[in-house]
Amino acid sequence: MGILHLASGSIAILKSIKRNMVLVNWMKRSISAGTTGPRQLILDSNSTDKIPGGAEDRRPFTSDCGISFTLKESLKLHMRVHTGEKPYTCQQCGKSFTQRRIFTVHMRTHTGEKPYTCSQCGQGFAHKGNLNSHMRTHSGESSFTCQQCGKNFFQKQNLEVHMKIHTGERHFICNQCGKSFIRKDVLEVHMRVHSGEKPYTCTQCGKSFTHKNTFNYHMRSHTGEKLFTCDQCGKSFTTELSHRYHMTIHTGEKQFICGQCGKSFTRKVSLNYHMRTHSGDNCFRCQQCGKSFSHKCNLKVHMRVHTG
Repeated sequence: MGILHLASGSIAILKSIKRNMVLVNWMKRSISAGTTGPRQLILDSNSTDKIPGGAEDRRPFTSDCGISFTLKESLKLHMRVHTGEKPYTCQQCGKSFTQRRIFTVHMRTHTGEKPYTCSQCGQGFAHKGNLNSHMRTHSGESSFTCQQCGKNFFQKQNLEVHMKIHTGERHFICNQCGKSFIRKDVLEVHMRVHSGEKPYTCTQCGKSFTHKNTFNYHMRSHTGEKLFTCDQCGKSFTTELSHRYHMTIHTGEKQFICGQCGKSFTRKVSLNYHMRTHSGDNCFRCQQCGKSFSHKCNLKVHMRVHTG
């Protein structure tokens, strides 16, 4: 019985090889004759030519738009593009998805799950693609360079987004306040300012956040994790921004310069506060006596006059 089963299996394999050889020879003759190209053989659904050996039946499930699929399930998923059906709905934020896989990835924004971990530094990621991009920071690989400013990027799409800084291109406009953005995802995050949506919720204390980065920073307040360490004094920080500001203490760098008096600052927020001394803009007003201050800390000191 085993010998018979083996023989029948061998016959099936030989038939498959024979069919493929017929197909290859037919493709060679067609291309040599100049009647078609290899991609056209696969993609041209309107062709009346029949591929020998039944290869035309390898994608038997065809959509109304002409795209064919090997599996019926793949056609079913594709049809949702036309029908707009989104059967997978997030119970936390109400967002819906056409595929379970995309829905599963989305849920990580709420749970904070990061199944992909860097083997070199231990940093976790929700998406495998983000891990792949991150790994290039260790290897130093940066394949895409801006021809205008020389800045390097690990991904082509990041370079394309960066180029809009030079061109001033901003296609994505908020319909409520008119503010425009380079990227669609940045506009979507901005819309939360108007809607009040805070999709990222801490499972430990219940606090919610508008931005994913802010949520990640907050989670470190529970874990005590400090990923960014100064290589000069050993001090550690929870955010890259805090680490970058700290490094200016060692380098003495002050890249934010006042255009009116030339005074320089290590932090942009410090420059913004300073600019109020030139503009006379006093944003912080005492509710008891009406006196105004350019800095919030000065208002707090002033309030002691009233409170004692």
